[in-house]
Amino acid sequence: MADNNHTLSNGAPVDDNQNSITAGLHGPTLLQDFHLIDKLAHFDRERIPERVVHAKGAGAYGYFEVTHDITKYTKAKLFNQIGKRTPLIARFSTVAGEKGSADTERDPRGFAIKFYTEEGNWDMVGNNTPVFFIRDAIKFPDFIHSQKRHPQTNLRSADMIWDFFGLSPEAAHQFLILFSDRGIPDGYRHMNGYSSHTFKFVNAEGKVYWTKLHFKTESGIKNLPPEEADKIKGYDLDYATRDLFEHIASGKEAAWRLFVQIMPFEEAFTYRFNPFDVTKVWPQGDYPLIPVGRMVLNKNPTNYFAEIEQVAFSPAHLVPGIEPSPDKMLQGRLFSYTDTHRHRLGTSNYQQIPVNCPYRSRVQNYQRDGFFARENGGSEVNYEPNSYNGPQAHPPSSLSRFEVSGPVARHPHNHPNDDFEQPRALYRKVMNEEERARLVKNIVGHMSGCTREDIKIRAVRVFFRVDPELGSRIAQGLKLDVNKITTSRQ
Repeated sequence: MADNNHTLSNGAPVDDNQNSITAGLHGPTLLQDFHLIDKLAHFDRERIPERVVHAKGAGAYGYFEVTHDITKYTKAKLFNQIGKRTPLIARFSTVAGEKGSADTERDPRGFAIKFYTEEGNWDMVGNNTPVFFIRDAIKFPDFIHSQKRHPQTNLRSADMIWDFFGLSPEAAHQFLILFSDRGIPDGYRHMNGYSSHTFKFVNAEGKVYWTKLHFKTESGIKNLPPEEADKIKGYDLDYATRDLFEHIASGKEAAWRLFVQIMPFEEAFTYRFNPFDVTKVWPQGDYPLIPVGRMVLNKNPTNYFAEIEQVAFSPAHLVPGIEPSPDKMLQGRLFSYTDTHRHRLGTSNYQQIPVNCPYRSRVQNYQRDGFFARENGGSEVNYEPNSYNGPQAHPPSSLSRFEVSGPVARHPHNHPNDDFEQPRALYRKVMNEEERARLVKNIVGHMSGCTREDIKIRAVRVFFRVDPELGSRIAQGLKLDVNKITTSRQ
């Protein structure tokens, strides 16, 4: 039987973990007490910067199993055989709240998966909604600032949230989803996940398709009424975290079915909606869902910090056969997520942390040193080209080629389809009257916290452009003069 000795960080045994070394019974503590100093110094550094977004989350391990053949669309090896299983870890989260916030806030939910494939790690970093608030990454810091705390009061501000919305009508689609019944999922098991962004699939012959990914929960969609969500906040801030952990700990599985939408490459440039605008969906009547496989979560982490807090997802973590699209929001995330990990985890070697390690493929490159370097390339040379048989580039893994043209400039969004057709269809055709009534109630309840009438007027004007009836109902609920909304200028 192995010793059960309490040890110092250098592995030496601890003689006493209850009393510091002092000069006499009442004398001062000695600096030579390495155990005390080491223990306090480590404690002082236990907290790393929390994620700016998606700070509060939960996760688990599992696998992805291929159930349908999609090799005609992509050469990615994790899809190359029916029945093939790929290990993975998933993390779900709220977006705007801090690490100690409630799991039952009205907020989108992050839906991130790291697939440990034989070609390297592929991260699918999405949300539980098929669209997002903005279409260009340059607006992302401003949007998130509007959802966080006021610089002076350090309080959440309805004025900030609705001020940004009223001046950013592209957010109408996501705001309708956010304030609908699906704005507060009943835990993480009862929600769908989406890539939201458009990606490329490339097959073995080099043919390119555009794709969106949909993960449909096998547990069924369940949402919390606002009154129940608020009640749960009073006794369990970790409601969704607890549900996922205890469900898996009891021997049960949480599972989702993966479907993809496929768009032929050429159709993207004539389609009625901009397929690279993340504020838009591709109607399934145009591009139906194609079944791919099943994601199963069946194992809890052993240590939350090591495995969930330190897990680092990035949409830039791709494998051959899956590539980014020109989606402006995606293009910014390709940089921002990996940059966040270098800062938050304190090292450019964050992918050497065990939970992030692409352990099913062999990492061979010329990157060396830095904080927390582990194997560090061994005795191999650290430059290329070289004559020491070092790792070489693999041309078959090159990205697919496509042509671009036009002047280099800050191009504003320019597409014949406006920002209101899809949210209008959501309101008129997808929601029933009971759902529309709850949507209006939720918006009115939140916007009532605004202190400035001009902010309310601009925001309600956006809803008028979605649907005049929707705008009128919200205005009535807020006791606003409809004439001011329909005649005043922004």
